[in-house]
Amino acid sequence: MRAASAARSNRICGMRPAGSVRVTHVIWIVMENRSYNQVMSAPYISSLAAQCAVATNYHNISHPSLPNYIAMTSGRSGSGLPSTDCPGFCAVSGPSIFSQTSSWGVFAESMPGACVRHDARPYVAHHTAAPYYSSLTTCASHDVPLTALNLAHLPAFSLIVPNIANDMHENSSSVAAGDSWLRTHLGAILSSPVYQSGSTVVFVTWDEGGAPHATNNCATNTTDNGCHVALLVMSPFVAPGSRSATLANHYSLLRITEKLLGLPYLGQAAAAPAISPSFKL
Repeated sequence: MRAASAARSNRICGMRPAGSVRVTHVIWIVMENRSYNQVMSAPYISSLAAQCAVATNYHNISHPSLPNYIAMTSGRSGSGLPSTDCPGFCAVSGPSIFSQTSSWGVFAESMPGACVRHDARPYVAHHTAAPYYSSLTTCASHDVPLTALNLAHLPAFSLIVPNIANDMHENSSSVAAGDSWLRTHLGAILSSPVYQSGSTVVFVTWDEGGAPHATNNCATNTTDNGCHVALLVMSPFVAPGSRSATLANHYSLLRITEKLLGLPYLGQAAAAPAISPSFKL
């Protein structure tokens, strides 16, 4: 009995019955510019995949980075998305998951202040999404450096953003560096009381696939490797080794997050494929 109890206490996923605890916190960690097959053999990521869950047919929306961050946080599509990373900054109007709730936080590694709208490398502004929403008047209070993350006082929605030395970006960071960063930072989350209690679900994904890529129309593209990214799902409710082969994308991530937090669906999230049944969420 004691050995079985110890085994359960060491689990990351599958140690609580589905629905036994209300989910009140959702965390996204978004890495950069690596396709599914470039990351799944990394040591820590492969261990997470074995212990928890993976969406195996999951896709980014477009290229380059910023359109994906705006899509996944607002449900916007097509001409409603920026077509570039907006050097020099650009504003986006309309609602986002940040404006849906007063309880949110963006935690950006190496950001030199709050809601910084310009690059200060290794911090990159267009990986953070929140500063681009023109109607978001509370950005300075909620978009803060990663050092401000307090696992004992999590907001309902958190977006965690590594800097470009740690995010696996193909031009500045290796897969090994990002895998090591996840082991440290995600590892701390998964061992925390707020996660172990069952109240927190964590998703790790990549903003877009790596080069080469042949198209910017990625949401349902199953042939372009640059459109295929991983989505790792971690929750005490998730059965270890779970897989979803549903054709899904960043709008699906927004959809499941809004479902878990009791928020209305924004834009394309309303019609996005649902991945929640595969993961008991």
